[in-house]
Amino acid sequence: MKSINDVSLKDIYTIGYSCFKIDQFIKVLKKYRITSLIDVRSNPNSKFYEDYNQINLEKILRSHGIIYRNYKEEFGARQEDKKYYKKGYLDFGEYTKSKQFLDGVRKVEAGIALNYVFAFMCAEKDPSTCHRNIMVARKFHQLGYNIKNILADGAIELQESVEQRLVEHYFPNRKQLSIFSDNLSWKEMVNKSYEYRNSEIGYKIYEDVKVNIS
Repeated sequence: MKSINDVSLKDIYTIGYSCFKIDQFIKVLKKYRITSLIDVRSNPNSKFYEDYNQINLEKILRSHGIIYRNYKEEFGARQEDKKYYKKGYLDFGEYTKSKQFLDGVRKVEAGIALNYVFAFMCAEKDPSTCHRNIMVARKFHQLGYNIKNILADGAIELQESVEQRLVEHYFPNRKQLSIFSDNLSWKEMVNKSYEYRNSEIGYKIYEDVKVNIS
């Protein structure tokens, strides 16, 4: 099991802004020496958190020497191509195979090669309920990156812990043997858990008629 204190050039952070005032947010980014923030919101504006509107956030980050980038085209939860909505919601597994998403991966990898330290940002407080983790960070985790999710108290939760929480949620009785179903391996339960969470949080096409309240 990885330690939170493991240091690696392949570390990537995630963070949700809704639990931080902007000064606290900046303090946390500096604590972890994050040099580039990647905004993965499809709509990079917030009605209730004006400091996190793209134009304001980019200016604030620049004043602290942190680069802002919006990757809504590459990593956003709302994609226009309907072929990724065959299940009625954005299929994270399918979308992360797309050229568009993989172009984003290559850009991040190029930045890491130049020693930038990245954080993926969205609104949600809990990484396990946000596509920044369930879609974006998961893919980087599969590629061998060490994912460090910044929580509301500024502490770090590793991706392995997020996966543990997901499995505990979707397979609470996994330790009880059943004669009525096949026993799944840990990896299979993890993959199924990601799929179940995707079905719950994946953007649904009909939602484009709703008012954004993020």
